[in-house]
Amino acid sequence: MKLKHGIRQIGEAGNHVISRNMQIIRLGKLGKVEDAIRIFSNMTDKNLVTYNSMVSILAKNARISDARQLFDKMSLKNIVSWNSMIAGYLHNNMVEKASELFDAMPEKDNFSWALMITCHTRKGDLDKARELLELVPDKLNTACWNAMIAGYAKKGKFNDAEKVFDQMPTKDLVSYNSMLAGYTQNGKMILALQFFEKMAKRNVVSWNLMVAGYVNSGDLSSAWQLFENIPNPNVVSWVTMLCGFARYGKIIEARRLFDKIPIKNVVSWNAMIAAYVQELQIDEAVQLFKKMPHKDNVSWTTIINGYIRVGKLEEARKVYNQMPCKDIAAKTALMTGLIQNGRIDEANKMFSQILARDAICWNNMIAGYSQSGRMDEALNLFRQMPIKNVVSWNTMISGYAQAGQMDRATEIFQAMREKNLVSWNSLIAGFLQNNLYTDALKSLVMMGQEGKKPDQSTLPCGLSACANLAALQVGKQLHDYILKSGYMNDLSVNNALITMYAKCGRVQNAEQVFRDIECIDLISWNSLISGYALNGCANKAFEAFGRMLSQRVVPDEVTFIGMLSACSHVGLVTEGLDIFKCMIEDFAIEPLAEHYSCLVDLFGRVGRLEEAFNIVSEMKVEANAGLWGSLLGACRVHKNLELGIFASRRLFELEPDNASNYITLSNMHAEAGRWKEVERLRMMMRDKRAGKQPGCSWIEVQNQIQHFLSHDVAKLRHENIQLILNTLAAHMRDKCNISDMESACDIP
Repeated sequence: MKLKHGIRQIGEAGNHVISRNMQIIRLGKLGKVEDAIRIFSNMTDKNLVTYNSMVSILAKNARISDARQLFDKMSLKNIVSWNSMIAGYLHNNMVEKASELFDAMPEKDNFSWALMITCHTRKGDLDKARELLELVPDKLNTACWNAMIAGYAKKGKFNDAEKVFDQMPTKDLVSYNSMLAGYTQNGKMILALQFFEKMAKRNVVSWNLMVAGYVNSGDLSSAWQLFENIPNPNVVSWVTMLCGFARYGKIIEARRLFDKIPIKNVVSWNAMIAAYVQELQIDEAVQLFKKMPHKDNVSWTTIINGYIRVGKLEEARKVYNQMPCKDIAAKTALMTGLIQNGRIDEANKMFSQILARDAICWNNMIAGYSQSGRMDEALNLFRQMPIKNVVSWNTMISGYAQAGQMDRATEIFQAMREKNLVSWNSLIAGFLQNNLYTDALKSLVMMGQEGKKPDQSTLPCGLSACANLAALQVGKQLHDYILKSGYMNDLSVNNALITMYAKCGRVQNAEQVFRDIECIDLISWNSLISGYALNGCANKAFEAFGRMLSQRVVPDEVTFIGMLSACSHVGLVTEGLDIFKCMIEDFAIEPLAEHYSCLVDLFGRVGRLEEAFNIVSEMKVEANAGLWGSLLGACRVHKNLELGIFASRRLFELEPDNASNYITLSNMHAEAGRWKEVERLRMMMRDKRAGKQPGCSWIEVQNQIQHFLSHDVAKLRHENIQLILNTLAAHMRDKCNISDMESACDIP
């Protein structure tokens, strides 16, 4: 009896441990790490499964340091313990740590080798992964071979993947599907179809890979044809096709397919709800959400995100409060909503309450501070972040660039161990935003030297830098690269090419690029019209504007800035007023300060200063520095000192540190012989410490941009440059009015 009683007690204790272990695992899947830790801490009879489960949960919930501490404390470890910790490092992209642990393993199984090969392939170290494959003891085990095939295929190295595939002693369906996935995930659908048709055996995964491949390639017709031929489609098949329709805006077809799904699980419901959210049909999404027989955390989070996307933050908060089990994704979604609504401090309060933060949570909060210009707080969070990924670094680069702190952005960039294409694009775009065009081009060159190829985001930035520097030869080289790399079909690249050629004075090249565009958009028209305006081709600007209207393209504010600028450059006052009237009356566009600035410049160029002043006085928007600067410049040319004094006073208020305004007015006083006023302005400049950037010019010689700053004796020059400049200055004095020459100088 005692023996039976003892056995029963042991059995009950064992069942209790199993029950607790299952509870911990279930809480881990729900992201309730703290609850799992509490149960783990209270358990007095932990076994290896308990410890291994807890290591895995901590590692997969952004608690990798805690996972390693627990692993190190374990007095007894089995292969599962070691594999769980390595898998945790793989989940957090910590390949070096995983490799150290792998090397220290007393014993390895096939899963250990497959895990480590996957670690190296994800990092892109395919050679190291291949070395490991050669060392695998069990050559008949397909998992390691399949991991290597997947690694090669994912990187587009199909020849290497095929060699490994052909060398395999035995192949299973996973081997075939790994090879097929490489083709489909890289958009090589012709090769994928050929391989698919040769497969001796297929399963539903094979069919689903083909459907997904065609969906990602935008070929919904082929995707649907394959879907209809799947012998026994599973829920993944239905959801893949449904998401394909939704992705390309075919929401009716998506709903029709959803209604046909024979057995709907929570994934299919979530996919349809997400489709409605993507189309901003939040009411339809909520109706479907209410009909769901069973909701999971993804369901709730999708609705929260849906309300945030349509600007209904309070509704999102209500759904969040009703959510029975709030996971990290839901908390991050609501936190992001607060950030998007400018409620950064509230978002930070919520962030502080999240105990188990993942990389997405950290990055969103850092991005919130960055976008609000609060870079000190962003940097503080960035430094606290336990595991930074490439998104974290890129967010900081963009934040500093937006704040105009390119030196800090460069420091962050240089400190990165691994840079991706977005890192380079963020840096180059930052230089462009801050008018550091030469640095942008230098970074573009360095990017190529490090083996990174420019994409459709990089190229417009590079072309814009060339445009602002008038670096025609570099721009032409970029154009050649675009032709060879297949980006000529990208609209943003073409539009940047038009602007580049126009700003370099090559109007015919700009026109040719415009003519070669298959689908011209509004930005294309605006780029062409602005190019004509810049080069004084007013007639061509009007012709383009007429063609644009005839093709039923509706102009915007930028279009009319270009047209008014074209009129201004050649003095077409009547036409300019007609365009201004057309903008307001025919297209109901409220004028911006830039439109008024063009009008002021137009009247100023022809000496109608009173009318220019009346425009400034009567306009509905607040005058900016550019507008008053246009008026002051016109007063300088036409020697209207009284009006010039009035304009300069406004400029002194708006730009107290801009020395150019003081110098222009000082020159006007000097021409009028008012030397006391000249001296007074000198004193004002000194008191306000107003600085004027030195004059800068540049020329392009043998693909190098050569800069020349005024009064710069440090830069090496050829001996005859100064002589030529002196000769040119003498010719200018002979041809020009002496006072005009004086006004070109910094100090009268």
